[in-house]
Amino acid sequence: MKTIRNDVIGKNTLRLVDTGKGFVGLVISGGKQLSRIDGDDPEQLWADLHATAGRTSDAYFGFDGARSRFRQFFPDGFRSPAFKEAERDYKLKAKAKLDETAPLEQALTGSDLGEAVLSAYRGTNLLSPFEKTRLQPLLRGPDADAFIQAAARFTIGEIEPALAIMDRLLLKHDNAKWTVVTYLPFLWRPEDHMFLKPVVTQEFAERVGHPFVHDYSPALDPAVYASLCDLMAQTGREVADLEPHDNIDLQSLVWIVGEYKEDDLPIPTQTG
Repeated sequence: MKTIRNDVIGKNTLRLVDTGKGFVGLVISGGKQLSRIDGDDPEQLWADLHATAGRTSDAYFGFDGARSRFRQFFPDGFRSPAFKEAERDYKLKAKAKLDETAPLEQALTGSDLGEAVLSAYRGTNLLSPFEKTRLQPLLRGPDADAFIQAAARFTIGEIEPALAIMDRLLLKHDNAKWTVVTYLPFLWRPEDHMFLKPVVTQEFAERVGHPFVHDYSPALDPAVYASLCDLMAQTGREVADLEPHDNIDLQSLVWIVGEYKEDDLPIPTQTG
């Protein structure tokens, strides 16, 4: 038997062992074995091991708990008029304006779209006032075209090179944030991309037992975004019967599960 992989997640140690006839995954805490999983595919076993470890968190309530909490506020789910009014319509309005004034196809190679894109960022409360303010010199400066083109390239799937460009340009303005780099792709193609608000998304991942809670890093690393997309794909599958339209609905679900409180009416905005 040979240990081929180790990781520490919170109070748990994850260990993947090659037995010579297959693989065994162990979750260990305080010197005691909490879980054991056997399998033939080490990559799948490692992923399953992370999910198992996630369920040991005190905050864990699974997707059933997330669904129950969401429907506590919106019993009719994503089709509820109250949900549309509170969470969806204003994002669709921002998307429509972006599509009109800075369409994706034009943004890929075009120029002089800085003011239109800045207006799109200001069109919702998804970014903090500080993040919006720090976008002004970028989108009104000589790097505006390069940033917007990189965001568009990210949207069509060129994740790694586009992210590197945006990171370099945003660092000049102390604004290399996941909120900033995922906002435009999320609006241009909400069926493919997800907006990342880090704290509430990590908390959601912990509640449903997804490894994103540990995969997250503030560094603009493509692996972080890949983990986010995996989290949202799984979320979409788990709530498919509620018929989410796209990731606009799923991002709202994350926010509602984490931030809505019974006595918070009027409904809170996404500035936290």
